[in-house]
Amino acid sequence: MVPSMLDNKGTKILAKSLFKELRGNGYTPNQILNLSTELIDLVTQDLKHASAALAATAEVEQARVA
Repeated sequence: MVPSMLDNKGTKILAKSLFKELRGNGYTPNQILNLSTELIDLVTQDLKHASAALAATAEVEQARVA
């Protein structure tokens, strides 16, 4: 399955599968929660960088037009 094509149902299935895999390999709920927090932090950073890059591109375009 292509990640960009994941819908809500696919995302839930993937999350449940990952959770079961981690628990099956001995990860504690707290370890999984810490992993989840780190993933959220990484996604947040990525979104901030993407937003900053988009803003910089828009500024360059505005300067070019002006």
